[in-house]
Amino acid sequence: MSDKNPLAERRPRSLKEVSEWGYRSSYRTSLLREFLDEYYLAGDSDARVRMLSKEPALEDDDRWNAYLAAVAEHLALQDRLPVPGWTQATRRFLKRPFYPCGLDSLKALLLVESPTAFRRRLIFVDADPLYRPRRDSAGIGL
Repeated sequence: MSDKNPLAERRPRSLKEVSEWGYRSSYRTSLLREFLDEYYLAGDSDARVRMLSKEPALEDDDRWNAYLAAVAEHLALQDRLPVPGWTQATRRFLKRPFYPCGLDSLKALLLVESPTAFRRRLIFVDADPLYRPRRDSAGIGL
């Protein structure tokens, strides 16, 4: 896909679309945020399972591969859905710790706060890494 903004037409409705549309573009994180909005607005469990079940292609970016798996696993666990099998692939786990925030001063806090799906992949984030205001407006409470 070119670097044309894929959000011009619609939001991604699966993590696979996030991956496909964001491959080698500057819109990956925007696409992920837009996907989360769609996910939180999804009306039922079956729709959410479909949004998580399609496996995103593995990319050259190990961090991104692991991050997408952590997102899928975390969402599934929080909503008591089946965790997609693709999230357990070896290439969906990092070998070295990754702190997306990049601030050394926060490392100790992130080690404690990171949800299990992220921590077990050596990705250290805050306690609610997938928060979107849309989640609140959709009546979803954690």
